[in-house]
Amino acid sequence: MPFETAFTMDTSSIKYGPGVTREVGADVRALGAHRVMVLTDPNLAGSDPVAITRDALRAEGIDAVLYDRVRIEPTDASFKEAIAFATEGGFDGYVAVGGGSVIDTAKAANLYATFPADFLAYVNPPIGEGQPVPGRLKPLVAIPTTAGTGSETTGVAIFDCNLGARSLRQVADAGEHPAVRRGGDRHDDEELHAKTGIAHRALRPVMGIVDPNNTRTLPRMVAACSGLDVLSHALESYTALPFDQRPAPEHPKLRPAYQGANPISDIWATRAIEILAANMLVALDDPSHDEARGQMMLAAAFAGIGFGNAGVHLPHGMSYPVSGMARDFVPDGYPTDHAIIPHGMSVILHAPAVFRFTAPANPARHLRAAQLLGADVAGAGPDDAGAVLSSAVVQMMRDTGMPNGLSAVGFTPHDVDALVKGTLPQHRVTKLSPRPAGEADLRQLFLDSMTIW
Repeated sequence: MPFETAFTMDTSSIKYGPGVTREVGADVRALGAHRVMVLTDPNLAGSDPVAITRDALRAEGIDAVLYDRVRIEPTDASFKEAIAFATEGGFDGYVAVGGGSVIDTAKAANLYATFPADFLAYVNPPIGEGQPVPGRLKPLVAIPTTAGTGSETTGVAIFDCNLGARSLRQVADAGEHPAVRRGGDRHDDEELHAKTGIAHRALRPVMGIVDPNNTRTLPRMVAACSGLDVLSHALESYTALPFDQRPAPEHPKLRPAYQGANPISDIWATRAIEILAANMLVALDDPSHDEARGQMMLAAAFAGIGFGNAGVHLPHGMSYPVSGMARDFVPDGYPTDHAIIPHGMSVILHAPAVFRFTAPANPARHLRAAQLLGADVAGAGPDDAGAVLSSAVVQMMRDTGMPNGLSAVGFTPHDVDALVKGTLPQHRVTKLSPRPAGEADLRQLFLDSMTIW
């Protein structure tokens, strides 16, 4: 099988600066939109960023219809609700004001309202059919209110799925979800609880408006989880399987958005790590520090550009079933109407164990990542790379108040089999691990993540 010899560089247009949210009306007008769906979540519906956005749109004569029912950590059901609203609304543009949940929901609403299809049609295989997006979507402008997901730069929409399946083992072995049938028939009561997504370059917002003013009131734990998501994005894309070690696609249109580490993504990822190391704790400890908060938003965008082209790997793949199987854990600063293990938290809980595991595949990159994060790598050799990077990540976790492993968010070793089964279908990201991870490897990684320090 021939290996890949090319990579692409795609991202959204980015506008950065304090107060630039006020320019969204002019931006949307320039894109030719006249009636737009403004998406946000219930917690942000009455916030300044949403009010400023709506005022700016109205000032340009744009019909702006508010949809404020986005679910934090969206599900297939919440996506479908937004899709129905978008389909009925006849919109020619979209504006998302919020974190990754809001922006991802806007991407899905735009996709299915523009090109209607069975819900699983565009969902990543093996859970869905992974059909390519047929054409260009309506313009989407993303206004992030967290410094974390980088969703304003990526063509990925992530959600919790709760889909019937005869056996998750069949998903992994057969390479397709048993419910992916015409009509999506279900034949038993077993269900899949895990995150999956839709990935295609066409989903990228045409513009990300990155305004540091929009993160001033972010609760500390929300800011911490968002920042650690940035960190893991950058670390994973930098240490991912190199693009030229992936099989070449049969046709250029089948080249995945997540291509593997490449020379351009490396630039964005490494710079994101440096910015985060210098600013994250300052921004958390002093939310009034405008410069640090602004730099964290830049780090999120930088990391988004990096992983939006290179991809992420095992920490993200393992995080999806963890978030999907949340029982009663609710961290400070998050909605209390449902259990939630925030995405950034669920990702970083696996990072120390994963980087110890993947370091032998490329010790130099793991050591360089640790150095960028502030670790002393003097005298460290290839055999030390995993431990050095892992220790640097653990220190950041402790400094930001993260829970001490999966056991602290409600999991026990008895959950490991289910967590492994929820990870195996995540081919879009697990196949980018620089070191292949089989079922036994994943089981040990989950066990090693139960208690971290």
